[in-house]
Amino acid sequence: MKTTTEPALYSLGTVGSTNAWCKERFAALPDGAAAWANSQTGGRGRLGRAWQNAPGAALYFSAVLARPMAQPGCLPLAVSLAVRQVIKEQFGAECQVKWPNDLLLGGKKLAGILCEGVPGGAVCGVGVNLAQSEAFFAAAGLAHATSLAAFCGAPLPGGAAKTLAGALRRALGPGGALDEFCQRGFGPLRAEYKAACVNLGRAVWFEGGAGVAEDVDAEGRLVVRTEAGEHAVFTGEVSVKGIYGQI
Repeated sequence: MKTTTEPALYSLGTVGSTNAWCKERFAALPDGAAAWANSQTGGRGRLGRAWQNAPGAALYFSAVLARPMAQPGCLPLAVSLAVRQVIKEQFGAECQVKWPNDLLLGGKKLAGILCEGVPGGAVCGVGVNLAQSEAFFAAAGLAHATSLAAFCGAPLPGGAAKTLAGALRRALGPGGALDEFCQRGFGPLRAEYKAACVNLGRAVWFEGGAGVAEDVDAEGRLVVRTEAGEHAVFTGEVSVKGIYGQI
């Protein structure tokens, strides 16, 4: 009987950055290999932002994607849907997506995603708040963040970080949730993404303008109706009325 071996999942404990760890070893790691840590001292988010370290209370995870992708520019959007589904399956929590790839729970940030291209593919980093308290976020000046435990009002099961890391490795690896995206691009995921996207129908602000977000197009761009007409946003920060304290 032919057997298959799943790509490795490396447990790092404390690391500077799981993304950096995977990037440094990318050429030697197979497609779908992943690493996770419960303390990350040098992490960062989109646009170079720091990720607040919470030793033992959050999951820091990265996966190696060494495979062809039909539409690599939309990878962060596809990963956000895959992570959203894993969180729902593991914890029963249904997140929304703030374009392009923040995951929100109850209007507060639960998880961030950072996809970085490398020769031969990409590294996908995921940070998920698991057990931080509301007091932790208040002390860190992160009033618009939450964790699964804080949102649910109950402690998570023991080993939640390890279990979630394994589920993410399966979802982002070969045979998982990204297979259709890699083969066919963003198109088959577009309707699902739009249904989960909290930006749509809201007033938004972006670099150079403001308006109402009306669509996410086939290229993964946020389509905003402004006074000057339609504008498609592909990069940069977008603030949303009623989200993260925006009013």
